Amino acid sequence: QVQLVESGGGLVQAGGSLRLSCAASGSIFSINGMGWYRQAPGKQRESVAGITRFGSTNYSASVKGRFTISRDNALDTVYLQMNSLKPEDTAVYYCNADERRPAQGSWYDFVYWGQGTQVTVSS
Repeated sequence: QVQLVESGGGLVQAGGSLRLSCAASGSIFSINGMGWYRQAPGKQRESVAGITRFGSTNYSASVKGRFTISRDNALDTVYLQMNSLKPEDTAVYYCNADERRPAQGSWYDFVYWGQGTQVTVSS
């Protein structure tokens, strides 16, 4: 089993910055994509940013130009640098990772989630 542990959330004023980290641990075979999602109160969980093992990135329109996703494959860790934060960025941020691993002669896809970290941006 693979565990994801996020850190770096907190309270910041509008215009400020935060850096989230998410480290994978456990019986890792080979993690492929990693990413960040967020869920604000009363809203559905939405994708924020994603990165492949080879470094290709994608961002939601609402954060593009302000957030930067990166990863360290050797550490199985993904980061989210958040700049120019806005009150509407307030949410619980979740780390996500996917992995394809062999079992009994077949390949299976797994998706893992972290427990979430709170980001609050005050106006």
